[in-house]
Amino acid sequence: MSSASASIELDRDVVVIGAGISGLMTARRLAEAGHTVAVLEARDRVGGRTWSDTIDGSFFEIGGQWVSSDQEALKALLVELGKETFERYRDGDSVYIARDGERRLFQGDFPVSASTLAEIDRLVKALDALAAEMDVAAPWAHPRAAELDAIQFGTWLASESADEEACRIVDHYIAAGMLTKRSHTFSVLQAMLMVASAETFENLIDEGILLDARVVGGMQSVSEQIADELGQDVVHLSTPVRRVAWSSDSVVAYGEGVTVRAQYAVVAVPPPLYSTIEYTPALPRPRLIAHQHQSMGLVIKAQAAYETPFWREAGLSGTGFASHEVVCEVYDNTTLHEDRGTLVGFIVSERAEEIWALEPDARRRAVLDSFAAYFGEAALEPVAFYLSDWGAEEWTRGAYASSYELGALSRWGHLQNEPVGPIHFASSDIQGAGYMHVDGGVRIGDATAKRISAELRA
Repeated sequence: MSSASASIELDRDVVVIGAGISGLMTARRLAEAGHTVAVLEARDRVGGRTWSDTIDGSFFEIGGQWVSSDQEALKALLVELGKETFERYRDGDSVYIARDGERRLFQGDFPVSASTLAEIDRLVKALDALAAEMDVAAPWAHPRAAELDAIQFGTWLASESADEEACRIVDHYIAAGMLTKRSHTFSVLQAMLMVASAETFENLIDEGILLDARVVGGMQSVSEQIADELGQDVVHLSTPVRRVAWSSDSVVAYGEGVTVRAQYAVVAVPPPLYSTIEYTPALPRPRLIAHQHQSMGLVIKAQAAYETPFWREAGLSGTGFASHEVVCEVYDNTTLHEDRGTLVGFIVSERAEEIWALEPDARRRAVLDSFAAYFGEAALEPVAFYLSDWGAEEWTRGAYASSYELGALSRWGHLQNEPVGPIHFASSDIQGAGYMHVDGGVRIGDATAKRISAELRA
């Protein structure tokens, strides 16, 4: 992989903007098909929203990391690359903290009343039924798309059930656990897409499915291996693309220090970053408008490493849930072959903003106090600690992914995967199956490469 220095000019079949999994997968498949490609990446690393580092002696996955058991595209890629995985630790009791502060241990269903469990089941079945009516590749084509896109997800839950705890738990999984936004900011249609992308609600909430395994060496190593195999003449780091000039049959991408002339361009960055590029001529009016109605969620991924995974000795799995806590969910994130034990927790939406507003010492204490609410005072003394600040990342600006504001998916969603002249778009944020996951990035990269390759051979 090269970094920009003296200005160079390249002629390629395709230029890919962005070296996350979507962009690298596109480039990999195009290269395999015999096409020439250049990948321009603004950061000084590959991997996009997957990123790993060793901090104070502990290996932390700062970005996306898990492999769900149902993510067939990602799993197939891992086999193709010869990557090994290991299962997340999940033995023992999980912790649920009720709103009154009562700490309850459980395995299986949440430790709530039978009536609340019944209401959760009823809400899940209602959401699954709606999602089953949806073509995950075209949610805007649902016969009630406009109607459902105008209803706040939180409002829909309240209209379906008077059980506040049941509504809060279902709300948590979609709003905090996935879209990392408050449920009054997105629609039922957007929630349906989230469910349909995983086929069922169960696939989103069953931690044995969604958080099943991790990649040995970290998820970023997948992108690093692809980039290494593409070669240093293909992947150019520290090369933000400032302008793309295009006509009906050609494109020129102007990166810092690298200019690429090609027949096609693939913009493989999150939709909120599309506007960081100047397009000449400008993109069509509907696209310019549509891009203004997608925004990133906001979540802090908090990780704390300890000399040992002390919670295991107490018969705990390391899993915990409390929608009102600073850390609203937590898991054992211990890395294979490490003696240290690691907890990972998530701080979402307004609560994340409140935490970033604190001074560093107070911020650290607030997060560790929340870990301690689940696992006791031993959680207050980590040997390594890190908060992932994706909202301050210039080339990401949030996490986990972007979603549409209320009413926007049905109005503009049909444009998101359509090319503009020779410019194609590829991101897990605009993928159906696998939406917002690495699996979705693999899928859309593969599909985009096939589409362009067919056109190049026509």
